[in-house]
Amino acid sequence: MNQSYKAYTAALVANLIFGSSYAAVKFITPGYIHPFALNFVRVAVTLSLFWILFLFKPGKVKFDRKDLPRFLICALTGIVINQLFFIKGVSLTTVIHSSLLSLGSPIFITIIAAWLLKEGFTLLKAIGLACGVGGASILILMKDQSGGAASNMVVGDILVLINAISYAFYLVLVRPLMAKYSGIQVLRWIFTLGAIGILPVGLPYMLSTSWESFDFTHWVVLGYVAIFSTFVAYLLTVQSIQLIGSSATGAFIYTQPVFAAIFAMIFTGEYFTFYKLVAAILIFTGVFLVNTKKLTKPA
Repeated sequence: MNQSYKAYTAALVANLIFGSSYAAVKFITPGYIHPFALNFVRVAVTLSLFWILFLFKPGKVKFDRKDLPRFLICALTGIVINQLFFIKGVSLTTVIHSSLLSLGSPIFITIIAAWLLKEGFTLLKAIGLACGVGGASILILMKDQSGGAASNMVVGDILVLINAISYAFYLVLVRPLMAKYSGIQVLRWIFTLGAIGILPVGLPYMLSTSWESFDFTHWVVLGYVAIFSTFVAYLLTVQSIQLIGSSATGAFIYTQPVFAAIFAMIFTGEYFTFYKLVAAILIFTGVFLVNTKKLTKPA
């Protein structure tokens, strides 16, 4: 019971951090730091912390070179595309839009699993997909006049949606690796390989950042995004998966838009509107339907 409590707490705190990170990213990008420079800092700090952790907790399973292609694909989808498109997308759109669109990941996971892993695709899942696409379409096509800075909402929404699709591919493809290695081992190698794609892109922007314009608040937010919303949140998620499984841990993703909306209304001046409510209901319904198992009558 105590272990379950720790797992649920870890999952909830991880999603609280993920949810708050939308407003944190919005606070410092693009006004104070370019999104790609933030990507550089985020990945460089997290990568360093994972290898420092390795000194205290080395992997129990030796790295198998046969798994390198899968690690590379996971690094591309889970780190390079995911990180670059997420930060850039959030900087262009609003916090509430981006958090609701990111919630589409479970829908895409089901569709991709049906395609790559030949898992069943039912009529119920098809309806769920339609609901999710409908909710995402409403968010992308409707003009937002509800506050919050958005320099190019349509492009930002599309980038966040691509990020959600890429992350869904990652979560499906990483399953065999998680079954073979420890979660920390997998994340360490994925971040190491992903850094090869992230760091060269972000380095020029990082070097051109006007660090002297940062005040104490900006440094605190940067540290929060670099350490807590990446390294700490990933570790908490892995801990939760190891204790209660990926399905139970994944269910906590429903809390992210709630946390994100609260932080957005407090810190970025956004507020909820009727069309956002309709879109949220459609997306939540879609996520529920694609994850609903078909009931079978007892024999």
